[in-house]
Amino acid sequence: MLELQGKRVLVMGLGVHGGGLGVVRFLLERGAQVTVTDLRQPQDLSATLAALAGAPVTYVLGEHRMADFRQAEIVVRNPAVPRESPYLAEARRHGASIEMEMTLFFALCPGPLVGVTGTKGKSTTTALLGEIARRHRPDAVVAGNIRISALEALPQIGPRTPVVLELSSWQLEGLGERQMAPHIAVVTNLSPDHLNRYPTWESYVEAKKLIYRAQRADDLLVLNADDPAVRDFSLDAPSQVAWFGAGLARHGAGLRAADGRALPLGAGAALVEAGRLVWVSAAGRAAAICPQGQLALPGPHNLANALAAAAAARLMGIPAAVVAAGIAAFRGLPDRLEVVRVLDGVTYINDSTSTAPAATVAALHALAQPIVLLAGGADKSLDPAAMAAAAAERAQAILLLEGSATDRLEAALREAGAGPLIVGRYDNLARAVHRAREVAPPGSVVLLSPGCASFGMFRHEFERGEQFRSIVRALPPAE
Repeated sequence: MLELQGKRVLVMGLGVHGGGLGVVRFLLERGAQVTVTDLRQPQDLSATLAALAGAPVTYVLGEHRMADFRQAEIVVRNPAVPRESPYLAEARRHGASIEMEMTLFFALCPGPLVGVTGTKGKSTTTALLGEIARRHRPDAVVAGNIRISALEALPQIGPRTPVVLELSSWQLEGLGERQMAPHIAVVTNLSPDHLNRYPTWESYVEAKKLIYRAQRADDLLVLNADDPAVRDFSLDAPSQVAWFGAGLARHGAGLRAADGRALPLGAGAALVEAGRLVWVSAAGRAAAICPQGQLALPGPHNLANALAAAAAARLMGIPAAVVAAGIAAFRGLPDRLEVVRVLDGVTYINDSTSTAPAATVAALHALAQPIVLLAGGADKSLDPAAMAAAAAERAQAILLLEGSATDRLEAALREAGAGPLIVGRYDNLARAVHRAREVAPPGSVVLLSPGCASFGMFRHEFERGEQFRSIVRALPPAE
């Protein structure tokens, strides 16, 4: 058991998504002497600081002091803090252990852990799997990178409580350092992302592999057979591999991927046959889960998310009928192809969490209606060419939000032949939405799917989504 009573613990990065708040509360409950250090100013952390008002916490804000790291016995780093930070190196030199919220949680959680990672779809897959798990066991817990503190859920978790966690690559770095892994690991897909943090595509992929590196032979790894990069994770997995994929098909005693590659059945597979989601057990027995039409979320990417959740749920021992009920009931998450409003025949959709070009490509191909696209923002060193090509094909008008990536995005759009579709560039979201309304005909969609990070105009993508919702809901009907 991790001993925290009386320990000098330094929390590096309070953050604004709730994880840091949960960490501090947890440490205080365990009797630790807590100091919080964050480069942001107090006004930028006002909501979190208000939630901790009166708590016995020492704050060092607007700076990091090396002396604090030398004196700490434990440092709990925010996922956004690079593991190569010189402050962490100094703490290690002086004997401190380096933890993250997830390493603390993994060390203390008594229940079976399911972890979901990937570039796109991990939040939706996590939430859908949580919906299914709660129908099977109402005490099931959903937490992690989905903006829910895992540590704050610990008191309600028993030895048989299912725990479903969304895990980012940064959280996986911490787990990898401690040789920790979930019993069931799910990888949704891979595409370039966070290349402002990772020096190469290969290093980003290696970070994602940490979800299974410390698994054992009796653990399970659920992989997307339609994604060649994810599929190759099976080559060095120490655990049992199960599959999912809309392009997957049964082939003799095994499986065949959409590109023709033969795959062993392994621990089982979730696939589509005759318009139904089907689970094929390790013994080769197939059982229908539900008709594909029961999935309320649009687009082939959400079909893949549903198959991933179904595969994990069946491996958790959840009956097919319960899986089907969860899929039918699930209506998605805020900020992910979220229908905000239909006004004067135009549908306004908030897809603010599309912070990478590949996510916007998926959104553009998920919708059948004509699209007025709001895109652009902060740079993550990602190539916008595929997004520009999809926008040229699917959008009828494009409004660009200012940011460090927007010049490159505009150039890519013009290169793809979409220059005539560009209505303008905006440093104010409200003005962009009002202009989008002017150019959107009835029957079309105004889609906020930036394909870029939010920093600059917004604190984070969730603030961007909230502003979009507020602006759209305030629009008056046409006279």
